[in-house]
Amino acid sequence: MIILSNIAKLYDGTSATLKAIHERVDLWVEDGLIHSVKPHHVQYPQGSQVTIIDGSDLTVTPGLIDCHGHVTLWGVASDNLDRMNSPEAPFWAERILYRTLVHGGVTTLRDVGGATHVLKRLVEQQVVIGPRLKIAICMLSTTGGHADFRGPDRCCGMVSRLWPEGPGRPSSIVDGPWECRKRVREIAACGADLVKVCASPGVVSPTDHLEHRDFTLEEMEAICDEAAGRGMYVAAHAHSQSGIRLAIQAGVKDIQHISFMDEDLAELAYQKGCTVTPTAWVGQRLAQSGEFNEFIQSKVRKVADKHAKAVQAAYASGLNMLAGTDPVLQDMHGRNFMELVALIREGVPSLGAWYGATGLAAEQIGQTDTGRLIPGHRADFLACRGDVLENPGLLDQGALLEVVKDGRGYRGGLPGFPQDTFHAAVERTLDSRDAGV
Repeated sequence: MIILSNIAKLYDGTSATLKAIHERVDLWVEDGLIHSVKPHHVQYPQGSQVTIIDGSDLTVTPGLIDCHGHVTLWGVASDNLDRMNSPEAPFWAERILYRTLVHGGVTTLRDVGGATHVLKRLVEQQVVIGPRLKIAICMLSTTGGHADFRGPDRCCGMVSRLWPEGPGRPSSIVDGPWECRKRVREIAACGADLVKVCASPGVVSPTDHLEHRDFTLEEMEAICDEAAGRGMYVAAHAHSQSGIRLAIQAGVKDIQHISFMDEDLAELAYQKGCTVTPTAWVGQRLAQSGEFNEFIQSKVRKVADKHAKAVQAAYASGLNMLAGTDPVLQDMHGRNFMELVALIREGVPSLGAWYGATGLAAEQIGQTDTGRLIPGHRADFLACRGDVLENPGLLDQGALLEVVKDGRGYRGGLPGFPQDTFHAAVERTLDSRDAGV
């Protein structure tokens, strides 16, 4: 039994209200699970099997659940795509997984393109250190659509340099309703938890325009119907209004990015029971980067100009809103908490952002044994210095002391707290390499 005693402030992840915040409480952990959260008491069970750790200056939250990850994407520039399609790729994915858990505070990640069942299994077997995974494997789009990253000569270049077909991962490029159905069946056979589809073109893809179409309604309906028949839901990349409307009409559960969503579309999505994952930080980060050509930068500016209004419309409508990073730039991996900062900057209340990254996220992605600090749930939590609930930006300033997943620590920030047995050696290796990246 481990008791984190007299915690200054604890957010339990059960709601976006003040009822979910507790002060001066004790968090009891046993066998990798939350045993209880109780008002602070000075007397504890005695014995060698009880460890008591002072939490009097800590803020404790559930471990983050990132609902839009890409652990096989170390940037989208040509050299980075080459790297992730080379024999080096598994080692870069290992680094991304490590950073996401240990530095980003993410204990569960929904990877919506790239990760295969092999990576998911290796994390589950504790061969690789990282957050537990929910995987889409592919990001389905049409020929010339958002997932169709060709070489610099476009038509003469290799098709789909972004997560190309390989063992455990079918091609993301698919055309026609029956081919769409077959691809969903292949993805299910490869162990996917969900289906990711492009209902609109994208921002960093090299040739498509935001206002153009990717799939037709007939194709999208085929994908959603086939996914439902296999117990999976569909998450859709959708920036444009036409893409958002297409996703809603086709039966998509989770609409991602939502850059041009307005009040009418938000109300329609709410009526259909949709969830949204706005990915606010990536738009803000891309606007700062200057790393892309003028065509892509023009798309970045269009999204940046509208995104905050879309987020506000979605939140005001009552839509379930999740936190997702969409880390397409290298320095986003391991700073996943910045999505909370970005959502708050765009008008989401702080507890609304936290709820969308913890308890609500767990419920919506089907990982219902985590996200809340309540008895019987996995002991996934963050121990922080300072009030990160009000100001999650503190996490980018050294406030994150410990990341606990399944009752084991990964940062060594709480003296006396049990650590993952493999972590110390990996930390020395990967962090020393990070210094040169």
